[in-house]
Amino acid sequence: MTQPTASLIQRLGWWSALALVVGSVIGSGIFKKSSVMAAQLGSAELLLLAWAVAGLMTLCGVLTNAEIASLLPFTGGQYVFFRAMYGDFFAYLYGWAMVSVVQTGSIASIAYVFAEHTQYFIPLPRLPEMVEQQVSLWIPGIGTIHPLENLGVKLLSIATIVALTIANARGVHIGGGVQVILTAAKVGAILVLIALGLSMLAQGSHFPHSGSVPQDIPSEGWRPIGAFATALAGAFWAYDGWNNVTYVAGEIRGAERIVPRALTIGMLTVTLIYLLVNLSYVVSLPIELMARSELVGVAAAQAVLGVGGAAFIAAAVMVSTLGTTNGTVLSSARLFYAMAEQGHLPAIFRRVHSRYCTPSGALLLQAAWASVLVLSGTFDTLTDMLIVVSWGFYALGAAGIFVLRRKLSQAPRLWRVPAYPIIPLVFVAFATVFVVLNIVEDINAYAQGKTPFMRTILGIVLVSAGIPLYFFLHRRQPCPEVPPTASTPQ
Repeated sequence: MTQPTASLIQRLGWWSALALVVGSVIGSGIFKKSSVMAAQLGSAELLLLAWAVAGLMTLCGVLTNAEIASLLPFTGGQYVFFRAMYGDFFAYLYGWAMVSVVQTGSIASIAYVFAEHTQYFIPLPRLPEMVEQQVSLWIPGIGTIHPLENLGVKLLSIATIVALTIANARGVHIGGGVQVILTAAKVGAILVLIALGLSMLAQGSHFPHSGSVPQDIPSEGWRPIGAFATALAGAFWAYDGWNNVTYVAGEIRGAERIVPRALTIGMLTVTLIYLLVNLSYVVSLPIELMARSELVGVAAAQAVLGVGGAAFIAAAVMVSTLGTTNGTVLSSARLFYAMAEQGHLPAIFRRVHSRYCTPSGALLLQAAWASVLVLSGTFDTLTDMLIVVSWGFYALGAAGIFVLRRKLSQAPRLWRVPAYPIIPLVFVAFATVFVVLNIVEDINAYAQGKTPFMRTILGIVLVSAGIPLYFFLHRRQPCPEVPPTASTPQ
């Protein structure tokens, strides 16, 4: 039985926080995105540069948010940050984007990747193609969808989401413990992949300096820059999820100290792992073969281990995506809970289990909506629509440090962003340029008929669709004041 009067309790420590950072970031992206980026860039050097730039810029954002997290170590993370920086409306828009698509879509898509790779070991049933095509829905801006397509994969995806939701509903310490185990397993598997690739270098394999720029990317003007920005989008997708740990800050003991350290050490670890993995890729494979490989990790492992490499990578992807799904399930529910606490979502989202002290209402509703997205098959399209919106929020969040330095000038800081204000300014400037370049690329692709719609416009429409709910809920129940800082007596 659940009651809204129960409250969340602090049961997570340092290792759980670090596992949430590393485990929520490393998913399937490192096994897939390098091949797409190789096709876009046509150069091993540019590929490694793109991963390094994405890691460096992400780290700038992490260092900036670490100071904010030390000031506002409360459940809800960046949603709470936006309330303190810009007020209820911008905080709600951020939260709505996360609730409706970004976080739930991430849960759906990562669980789907896990189920897909399960087929390597266990064949999953599917309906006859005629039956799959009979049931269809048309969604504006997305097109026709077939909910019964790949039904076995979809049902396993939903079962995975439900199982992880149940585990997390039975205690945050259980969800945190699962995250530590899965993160350790996935990092171990990736280190084996790195060792296999680099062993070829030790045996005399040469770094593949050759590579040609894809023919559809002009070699002059601003387009190569646009192509690099598009490739960065793939790397940023693989780096995303680092802020999930801030959502559960209210359940971490000593969060004002632990969260900034976990963010910083966790992202440094992820960046190093990503660079080493990609180095092993380019040592194992020519850039042209990387560009043609749907799963570059499989191709690289096969180059060293033969046929057994595919099985190894399939198992590694399963462990990796299962850990990322668990971390996203655990953390995202806290964002929904925090929004409901402030009156920005219906009260059912703030129900807390009377025995396990977990946000059971948010967990169950999150699982239900993520399952709907799995059946619809629209999760990747929806999250792609919001890539520019997400980075717009990242820019606003980093810029908010200047707001909080003024608003909370007297508050003691346990963590300060190094090289202030250079690092926050670099991140804000980069995020802004990244958004602009992606908008320009989107407009260009639409004008050339490469895409049936402008993803940026539909992303903005998706976010704007939640505005009526904001005014409805805000009129019924005014939002409470922003919580005090960690150092303010309560």
